Formats: sequence, structure tokens, C-alpha cells
Amino acid sequence: MIAARRCWMGVLAKARPERLAECVARLGEEPAIHWLRPPEVGAVMVRGRMGGTGAPFNLGEMTVTRCALRLPDGTVGHGHVQGRDRRHARQAALVDALMQGARAPEVEATVIAPLAEEAAAARRLRAEKAAATKVEFFTMVRGED
Repeated sequence: MIAARRCWMGVLAKARPERLAECVARLGEEPAIHWLRPPEVGAVMVRGRMGGTGAPFNLGEMTVTRCALRLPDGTVGHGHVQGRDRRHARQAALVDALMQGARAPEVEATVIAPLAEEAAAARRLRAEKAAATKVEFFTMVRGED
């Protein structure tokens, strides 16, 4: 469950806000929510590593928006997104909560799967564009063995 939740939370956080809103609208009327933590904007320190394996260093701060809500059945959802988009964080938290309940298959098919497919297609397109610029270097044998 933890790995699956990590996956859908990543999809929700990286989704374009307007696209997430379209998918959530297809779910129908939103359930009543109780705010545990209303959307709030803050900053987090981003850490990096040289070459991905070197010693960690502080790269800088990044603006994030987070929130937590509870559905009437008691399910808690969290939303963490880059930037200052409170609506994006709210919708991510709502979908997170719905994915933990009985509506999970419907939410998976209506929201998570389409957004994940679009993200994969965008990654493939980026990879194809990068591959098109690849230069193959080779050395010709001069016959001077």
C-alpha cells in the first residue's frame, strides 16, 4: 500500500493543475470535507548530490503548498505540491483520501491512470527529442596496424 500510495501521490503532485481539475470534475460531486490543515504555502530546503552519489549539499529553497483533510468516513488525505497553487494541493489531498476508500478503483481509472499515462507520454517525447540530438563518434582505422 505504501509503494502504491507513493506512486499516486507523485502523479498528483506532478500533474498539471488544470488537467487534475478536469479529471476530478469527472468524479461527480465532491464529498464534504473537514480541514485538518487548510492549504498553506511554505518553503522546503532542496538538497542535492554531485553526480547523484556525492556528499549532500543544500541547493536552495523551493515553494510548496500542503494541506490535509478528512472525509466524512474518517479517511485522511494529504496533498503536497510544488508552488503556490492551493487548489492543486486541495484536489491532490481529496484524491489521496478517495484512493484509500471504496471508490479507489473508480478514482484510479478516472484520475490516476489518465494522468500517469500523460506523464509517461511526455517522458517518452522528451527522450525521443533528446535521442534525436545524440551524436555517434567513431574512429576509422587508418591501416597502420
